[in-house]
Amino acid sequence: MTRTDRLTAILDLLAKSGQVEVDEIVSTLGVSPATARRDLDSLAKRRLLTRTRGGATTGALAYDLPGRYNRDDHAEAKEQIAQAASALIRPGAVIGLCGGTTSTALAQILATREDLNAPSNQPTLTVVTNAINIAGQLAVRPNIKVMVTGGILNPRSYELVGPYTDIIMQKVVLDIAFIGVNGIDPEVGPTNTGEGEASVNALLASRARVSYVLADSSKVGVRAFATMDGYNFTRLITDAGISARDKAAFEANGTEVIVAPS
Repeated sequence: MTRTDRLTAILDLLAKSGQVEVDEIVSTLGVSPATARRDLDSLAKRRLLTRTRGGATTGALAYDLPGRYNRDDHAEAKEQIAQAASALIRPGAVIGLCGGTTSTALAQILATREDLNAPSNQPTLTVVTNAINIAGQLAVRPNIKVMVTGGILNPRSYELVGPYTDIIMQKVVLDIAFIGVNGIDPEVGPTNTGEGEASVNALLASRARVSYVLADSSKVGVRAFATMDGYNFTRLITDAGISARDKAAFEANGTEVIVAPS
């Protein structure tokens, strides 16, 4: 396990109950107490947690996620997908992140990456997002430039949508966009439960040189309410749970399917 993986795992432990002890980190991650304490100190310096005697708490930090993001039946698969997506991001890139649990997992990984925390006169990463929880996660990283779109807040998805969101999106140019979905089907493509989110996601993808749909295998074959009109997706990052039949169907349509390592 790399140090970045450890830091992400510690934040995952912290998210479950709002606190974590050194002993819990030692037993769960198989590291020494000294390593656990150093990792907690490192995260505290980045304002990602508050140190306590023998452990840490979340306190009232801005990156805390709404409750539904801490109760995900497919968290492991989404973490694997997020790790695969993170590997595509180089320092200095300009990326787009929509809302959703997998995008949230990706943002958490980016918040702990060592190369994005290196001293620099320029942003080590620029993130354009319409998700307020993702903006909060990354706001504590001074080297990451965060641009939040305007718009109307959807309290169920924590995303900003509507014409004001579109105005901002049309003024940016992205290297990579990562698109979260509620369903993806070889015939109808990626879909969302809300038409506002679907519209913003399609526009976000259109502003990028390259775009990737992030979808765990439970969403494959699912058709949600709203399609992403005008978005011809060609890249999908998913987990090993995707069936050979579904993978072949996507590839027959010209879609590159990236299966995240388990």
